[in-house]
Amino acid sequence: MTIYEPGVTLTDYGLTIECIYFTYLLLKQRGVVNRLYRWFVVFFCALGLASFVGGTSHGFFYDESSALYTLVWNATLITLGAVGVAAYMIASILVAGEANSKRAGFFVIAAYVIYCFVIIFVNNQFFVAIAFYIPASASMLLALVWVFFKKRRWYIFFGISGMLVTFIASAIQQLGISIHPVWLDHNVIYHLLMAIAIMLLFYTARGFLKEQSLEQR
Repeated sequence: MTIYEPGVTLTDYGLTIECIYFTYLLLKQRGVVNRLYRWFVVFFCALGLASFVGGTSHGFFYDESSALYTLVWNATLITLGAVGVAAYMIASILVAGEANSKRAGFFVIAAYVIYCFVIIFVNNQFFVAIAFYIPASASMLLALVWVFFKKRRWYIFFGISGMLVTFIASAIQQLGISIHPVWLDHNVIYHLLMAIAIMLLFYTARGFLKEQSLEQR
């Protein structure tokens, strides 16, 4: 079996394994089961699934004119959109609180349904996913900054750092900055930086949940 982009595929699958592991750790930490907890779980699950489908697309579906490629590519963009939904919801919960974020959830889900419709029936170019995902990431970054200045907790600073690494990684990917054409191209570098960002965001998620667990004792 030929892997067309081995560096991209393997690092994508590495991100999937990382997200599975962090999701497992979050599921073990059930001291507080609330909306923030659930959306962090969704965030890591969706990111892991997006990495898996994206890696499969890069590695095994080279013919972009085939119906199967289109199916897998659309699934990649749709799962990436789900990561954006989780980021929007985490941001709304951090800023507005558990109860008030429910109204925001209605609009976010409605926007995601429209996004999926556009991907499937109108335009499945990557910039459509970027247009949905980048504002979501920005909202999560701003929410973390806002909460950090309220609480002054280091675990929140880790999340801010993780989101900043995400933006740096995205810039490298979009600019096409590469070191090696196969093993360190712009997509591989993006994935390696995302592995760091995901780890930092996990520490933030765990920190929020531990603090809430202590507050309820």
